[in-house]
Amino acid sequence: MSVEYDKFIESGRKWFCHVDDDNYVNPKGLLQLLSTFSPSQDIYLGRPSLDHPIEATERIQGGGTVTTVKFWFATGGAGFCLSRGLALKMSPWASLGGFMSTAERVRLPDDCTVGYIVEGLLGARLLHSSLFHSHLENLQKLSPDTLLQQVTLSYGGPENPHNVVNVAGGFSLQQDPTRFKSIHCLLYPDTDWCPVQKQSDLAPR
Repeated sequence: MSVEYDKFIESGRKWFCHVDDDNYVNPKGLLQLLSTFSPSQDIYLGRPSLDHPIEATERIQGGGTVTTVKFWFATGGAGFCLSRGLALKMSPWASLGGFMSTAERVRLPDDCTVGYIVEGLLGARLLHSSLFHSHLENLQKLSPDTLLQQVTLSYGGPENPHNVVNVAGGFSLQQDPTRFKSIHCLLYPDTDWCPVQKQSDLAPR
């Protein structure tokens, strides 16, 4: 995450969005969502994996001071986005290797550390979005009628192979165990490897 952040700051881009490599990202849905916000505002957008703020022990280097801090964080497993305006304010705790030092202060993973910086140090707030999805939720509960509007999708993986979105398509479960190919072909039916189908094919299995 530290390198990603530094590269984003160097790039001059308006939005920093992080997703894990086992997510499916819907670019159209993402751009539509981001278009409703200004990148100059303090925007931290994503989905928490918990139904309550996390509580962490904050250790201040040198003085040995220990305090408790509570904050929301967007799970990296569903993906999250930061506006450039907010990312620049994070710089004292995130740039040029500072992110790793900040993570050590609260001894938490990188996605939690982002929430700590944004909420715990800057006083900004996570905007909860139901359009981001991780393997930690029951993906079969997602309505097939809304799948093409979601920003990110995930799947259960080897430990929970049946936790996938409920979508019909030109691929069997054996051919497409994550259902990502089926989703992609509904979004982009002209892709050369997609079977001929219509968006009306979107239906529960």
